Amino acid sequence: MSPDLSIVDRPRAAARVGRVQRRTLAVLAVSQVLGNFGTVAGISVGVLLAGTLAGTAISGLAQSLVAVGQGLLAVPLSRLMDRRGRRTGLAVGYAVGAAGAGLTVLAAGVESAALLLVGLLLFGGAGAGNYQTRYAAADLATPTNRARHVALVLWVATLGAVLGPNLAAATDALARRAGFAPYAGPFLAALVGFALCTAVLAALLRPDPLLLARTLRGPVDRGGSVDPASAGDRRGPGGSRGAWREIAANSRARLGVAALGAGNASMIAIMAMTPFYIGQFGHAHDETLRILGVTIGAHVIGMYAFSPLFGWLADRAWLRDGRRVVILGGLGLLLVACAVTGTANNDPTQLALGLGLVGLGWSATIVAGSTMLTEAVAPDRRPSVQGVGDMLMTLAAAVAGVIAGLITAWSSFPTLTAVVAVGLLPVVALGLRPQTRALGLRTHEG
Repeated sequence: MSPDLSIVDRPRAAARVGRVQRRTLAVLAVSQVLGNFGTVAGISVGVLLAGTLAGTAISGLAQSLVAVGQGLLAVPLSRLMDRRGRRTGLAVGYAVGAAGAGLTVLAAGVESAALLLVGLLLFGGAGAGNYQTRYAAADLATPTNRARHVALVLWVATLGAVLGPNLAAATDALARRAGFAPYAGPFLAALVGFALCTAVLAALLRPDPLLLARTLRGPVDRGGSVDPASAGDRRGPGGSRGAWREIAANSRARLGVAALGAGNASMIAIMAMTPFYIGQFGHAHDETLRILGVTIGAHVIGMYAFSPLFGWLADRAWLRDGRRVVILGGLGLLLVACAVTGTANNDPTQLALGLGLVGLGWSATIVAGSTMLTEAVAPDRRPSVQGVGDMLMTLAAAVAGVIAGLITAWSSFPTLTAVVAVGLLPVVALGLRPQTRALGLRTHEG
């Protein structure tokens, strides 16, 4: 597409960009199904594998290492996307995740806790790519549907995310019959899923949405004109240091990052110790995997299946500030989830309900927080700011996973949920404060 077309014939440009965006969303949807299948299949069993090889206190560290891997790779991947586009960055993220899945399978076979920790760290590369996908969906979106497009790529991931944990027992059984160690099967499935995801992105994500958006001098809005918020500031990428300054100086960027961190950290803290909590009740190996599959399945349904609703609400003009309203709603859902999950005891139904509410709260904070963070800064600064935001989000989750394991080992799972609830309150207070818009930018929430 010629860049001049967006200036001379804007209605025609808007139609062509719309077609490219639909193709982009379709490719991202396929990658999300494959990527989430692998990610959730591995994470849901990684805690159990770590507990088997290294003990209870280390089991929370397993999920934290995945989050650390996501955080450490978020900024390098965003820099790669700045230079080479979304296609290259996303494909590299999933390729690193595939390598991590392979090392984890090897670790299970040789019973090496050290190798397992390295494998889980690299496994987080797929999560980094997975999270960055939502920003790829926003590159060519208009101001009036940006939150919905972010939500769409989360929603289509439901199939892979539900299949992953529910096929854990089947893949584990198949792998054991083939001679692999217990708990290696889900990571073998993840390896296949990540490899396919890498191939799909490398071959089909063309034209690259980020690079195309830059040639158009900003997203084209629904009426065929260029969004002045996107076209008005072409300062060029500012790197990580500039991204930190952007976030620190902008109250909406700060709330977006805080929402991402709070939602992800709360989810990881509770989800990381749920397999251990289920295992405390003395179920047989296969029964533990079955209950775990149902519970985590309810959780991932909450994470992904209702994201279009949150995207629709975040885009509504009658909410005045739909992004902030949805963030506060997500934080409220997380507080209720802490109460339900912490009082579940040996009731799989209540535990599944609580984990489902955790997923809903995560979905609301991720959809609205990602959209708010994207709109708070100039377009050419977005990849850097998004990378720093994702790094902070995943590192917060990593710390939460470590603390979750220590609190559960020292006290109990209900104590953990109470601590998570207390930790959410400062973010609620931040969300209740009036938010100022970025200087020189116009955000669109209608």
